[in-house]
Amino acid sequence: MNPFIDSIRNEFLRYKALAQGAIVQVSDAKLAAHGPDHANSVVVICWHIAGNFQSRFTEFLTSDGEKPWRHREEEFADRTVTRAELMAKWELGWTTVLDALNGLTDADLGRTVTIRSQPLFVHEALHRSLAHVAYHVGQIVFIAKALQGPDWKFLSIPPGKSDEYARNATMERAADHAKALGAKDRNQ
Repeated sequence: MNPFIDSIRNEFLRYKALAQGAIVQVSDAKLAAHGPDHANSVVVICWHIAGNFQSRFTEFLTSDGEKPWRHREEEFADRTVTRAELMAKWELGWTTVLDALNGLTDADLGRTVTIRSQPLFVHEALHRSLAHVAYHVGQIVFIAKALQGPDWKFLSIPPGKSDEYARNATMERAADHAKALGAKDRNQ
């Protein structure tokens, strides 16, 4: 049992499920559409998250998290891809991070990893990555909601339903929230 690693994994899975709950609501034609004020598209943000995860979590404990083969600037290039291509890239990134987490134990938390030649404790790198993905998932949700308009299906407590939810709170744990969103992932 690895309580800290399990907690981090569950939070990653919560954000994966939130993003996927938003992505599924966006039509294929709008996946590459810019968000409000010419913000990045859902495709661009997903491409960046996947690239970041692949770079950071490939050989997580033994090599710098900024790999020489990564081309970060290209992740932000406008692109049009099919939903299948988008989800394949997305899953590749998520598989990389979740496989790395599956190989960690709480005893690894005090070890040092590097990102851009800067040493970080494993727990710092994990928190940093979790905060990074949460930031970008928020963007995905915001853009998807803007694109979907009044047909948006809420991914958490809908407006006006707070009291009802408080009487039967079921999504306070990350794993429960991800499950409620319908996350189906081999790494759960």
